[in-house]
Amino acid sequence: MSEVAERTAIEQTQFRQLLGCFPTGVAVITTRTADGKPAGLTCNSFSSVSLDPPLVLFSLRNASKLLDTFKGADGFAINILSERQDALSGRFASSKIENKFEGVGWRSGPNGMPLINECLASFECSVFACHEAGDHVVLIGEVKHMDAGAGDQALVFYKGAYMMLAESLRNMVLQGKLGDAHIDEAYRALYGTLLRLACDRATDAELDAVEAAVDTIEAHADDAPLKDRIDSASRFFSAVATAGHNEALTLMAQTMTSVLRERMTHVLPVRPRPDLFPLRRNIAHSLRRRDADGAAAALDELITQLRKG
Repeated sequence: MSEVAERTAIEQTQFRQLLGCFPTGVAVITTRTADGKPAGLTCNSFSSVSLDPPLVLFSLRNASKLLDTFKGADGFAINILSERQDALSGRFASSKIENKFEGVGWRSGPNGMPLINECLASFECSVFACHEAGDHVVLIGEVKHMDAGAGDQALVFYKGAYMMLAESLRNMVLQGKLGDAHIDEAYRALYGTLLRLACDRATDAELDAVEAAVDTIEAHADDAPLKDRIDSASRFFSAVATAGHNEALTLMAQTMTSVLRERMTHVLPVRPRPDLFPLRRNIAHSLRRRDADGAAAALDELITQLRKG
């Protein structure tokens, strides 16, 4: 196989999803524009490189509006966010907010870089090297000054969502604080919306994936391991989310999948339910017919029968 063929064989959406299996911290990278104004963006590609000399790196998309600013700057700062600073993560990641620093507490570091207040840690760097790498540029910095902030928990990104949200929901499930009625309502609202979107947006391949997930569930033997049952149930809902083509709702769906896994593992009695086969199949068939009302109604009946069981 040629080098080009090998590259095109990697499907980008799956590549992004699998990379998301590696939890990362979240940082705001800051610098100064040519006229001295503060500039910054959210990043989870920060990494250490070397202790001697002290080197760190982050990568920046070639399509970033700040690419020229960072490439032309003498230095930059890494600001490690705490779990209480998730709003800052969203602010500096937004393309709709022109002045990212408006209303944000920050100060100039000893080397002149903008340092955001109340972060877990900050590193002021001079530019050590800059390398072109595919659709990104890798910027390596030599740490010239660093600060330690308050002893707080880090903001962590995992599978497209902040882990503090997923972990909070997980703990609520394990402690019995998340009621059945609230979970059912969330599933109806979230996946009902995704099903309606999927009826309009799904490709044939994505509809095939939903049906394949149903086939897998129905093919389980009565004594199939719990892990296999959980995986196939998760795959069904994940396929529905993918077919909806809405990244924000897909992130919510990933979090709800973690709730489903915890409930099936620790809370709900899991047994063969062949009575539910026609209901899942009806969802898949309604999607194939692009029947949004039928798909939502089938989902509602599935959730109702699951609770009765």
